[in-house]
Amino acid sequence: MYRFANVTYDQTAQTARIGAGLIWDDVYAALEPYGVNVAGGRVSGIGVAGFTLGGGYSWHVNQYGLTIDTVDAFELVLPNGTVTNVTASQADLFFALKGGFNNFGIVTQFTFNAFPQTQVWGGTIAYNASQADQLTKATAAFATNNTDPNATILTSYGYFQGGNTSEGVNVAILFYNAPSPPAGLFDDFLTNESDAVVFTRSFLSLVQSSDANSTWGMRSAFNTISVLAYPEDFLQTMLNETVFWGTSLPLDYGYVTFNAEPLLPNVYNHTTLPSAWPGSRASPFSPLSIVFGWTGNGTTDDVMIKGMKQGAANLQAKALATEQLPLYGNYALADTPLEAMYGVNVERLKRMKKEVDPENVMGLAGGFKC
Repeated sequence: MYRFANVTYDQTAQTARIGAGLIWDDVYAALEPYGVNVAGGRVSGIGVAGFTLGGGYSWHVNQYGLTIDTVDAFELVLPNGTVTNVTASQADLFFALKGGFNNFGIVTQFTFNAFPQTQVWGGTIAYNASQADQLTKATAAFATNNTDPNATILTSYGYFQGGNTSEGVNVAILFYNAPSPPAGLFDDFLTNESDAVVFTRSFLSLVQSSDANSTWGMRSAFNTISVLAYPEDFLQTMLNETVFWGTSLPLDYGYVTFNAEPLLPNVYNHTTLPSAWPGSRASPFSPLSIVFGWTGNGTTDDVMIKGMKQGAANLQAKALATEQLPLYGNYALADTPLEAMYGVNVERLKRMKKEVDPENVMGLAGGFKC
């Protein structure tokens, strides 16, 4: 796919045609001279195709919705070899590609809505174990009180084991889509004791300050739940789970993280067009990701996955959700049921899969299968 590496900005249409073989770093670098951007990955090293076809939570999600909500067209190679440009006029296939992963062919190019991009303000702040309570309180306050769509945070509770080191590593990533945030918006995060690297910078600089490849060279897995809120007691449970699994599991050299991603309640209301994912947009849910990385020869994989599942179950019980909220496929474990992600959309996706791929060619590819 690396040959699909084009980035073409159309100033008249205010769109960007982007090859599926790129990572988002390349896209942001190519669009920066035009002073525009698209809603893509938040950290360095993320691929355009998988991120988009799974749904996509960007730093601009509170302003523009999911990344799939900003796609105007998909250039698609159907399983029979036909190349087609899929737009909203092809309602079923357009619906299926918006969150349905690689079940319907190979997407070689996306056309995204583009929007103006100035410099931004943000970066990372590290908190040691004694400062974790401050991070928890700041995150809870932001999740409850923020109404500014330019502002987004990601709070990561982590625990690292390696050599003679065993310690908590907690981080907040702050983002404001302007050269400076309103006074006081992020003050709760910016304590005198915290290790802050936040300043006015290019969007690309902010993205590249956080690395998605932190599990490089390790065995790793993701898991997820969805929540309606991030109150302080729930965040404290996230921290407790992090410490428990970080000290209990045979990581050898590795880490565990539990990551809070509070969003505005109208985040799923930026489009009226239906999409395969999420299965329902009725509730204003936010994702929570769980990432475990470990070393070894595979003999401890089952133990790690079991711990990851139990940690998710413990948090789900604490969240006390009265409904089944859609799980985000880009964070989900491989054995996650389709119904947990797509809900009532599963049958429509299966019908569409049979229509465009009767020989199940795309069954040869990895990922979730309809």
